[in-house]
Amino acid sequence: MKNQLKVLSKALFTASLAVLLSISTVVTHAKDASSTQSLKTASVQQQVIVNLNKSTFEQLVTLKGVGQTKAQAIIVYRQQVGSFKSINDLTKVSGIGEKIIVQNRTRLAI
Repeated sequence: MKNQLKVLSKALFTASLAVLLSISTVVTHAKDASSTQSLKTASVQQQVIVNLNKSTFEQLVTLKGVGQTKAQAIIVYRQQVGSFKSINDLTKVSGIGEKIIVQNRTRLAI
């Protein structure tokens, strides 16, 4: 009887370990898939062209170095001054320097 309990106990332990490893593998794959999706989303955002004269607040904040405050400043500038004539005009917006233009040049349009 003791022998049977030991065998049963070992079998139960092995089965439990197998279940835990399976769950761990599934969770790890789910995290990897989530990370991959996040990278794909970031990559897509980096490729989208942002028109300085037409883009929405949400589109402007996808630019590197442009957060909510700078995106709002770009919109206010457009409302008060009018359309941008060149990408370099973006430096006329308070808080936006040449560095932001350099970081985003391939994504900017007029």
